[in-house]
Amino acid sequence: MSSLDEILAAIRQNLPVQKIAYPELPSFEKQGTNLKDQFKVNLGLAGGESYDVESIAEAQEIMLKNLPDTRVSCSSCPEWEGTKSLNAITHPRDLDDVDLGIIRAEFGVAEMGMIWLTENSLKVNSLGFLSQHLAILLDPDAITENMHTAYSDIDFQASTYGCFVMGPSATADIGAYLVRGAQGARSLTVFFIKETK
Repeated sequence: MSSLDEILAAIRQNLPVQKIAYPELPSFEKQGTNLKDQFKVNLGLAGGESYDVESIAEAQEIMLKNLPDTRVSCSSCPEWEGTKSLNAITHPRDLDDVDLGIIRAEFGVAEMGMIWLTENSLKVNSLGFLSQHLAILLDPDAITENMHTAYSDIDFQASTYGCFVMGPSATADIGAYLVRGAQGARSLTVFFIKETK
């Protein structure tokens, strides 16, 4: 008998006799009806803004008003064209000059006011982190209630990269001086608009 077999046999022989039943996990189904309103409140608490819009043109008009100095925009959404094409990107750092990144979120989480992004929605991961400002398109029907339901909504086989984003980047030092945009987007704006497939 090899030493590995001896170790495994000793472990098997000394397993606890009494089986311990694990507690049953409750089902976390959607219960709220005002998920969009809850999302808006929590996004606002994190420093983000949100708008109900009827069209992409309306969203573009709002962003032009809010960010009139935008020179370079880059979009991963076919419905909103940017001034810089993602197809021309050869390296993620090529997006370091983007003023406005436009992304279609896969879904939102009402409990936290955050969105789920993957490489499928970003196309180039750095779009969500090097852009000075983010405009996020979110289908209001794609808002889930909490983190329990969020994780059940994620198809972990559909992408190799994913992240939750909640509001613009913010950091504070010991003196409690809040700095926005230190490690990411300086502003995050969510537009509630149905996704057309």
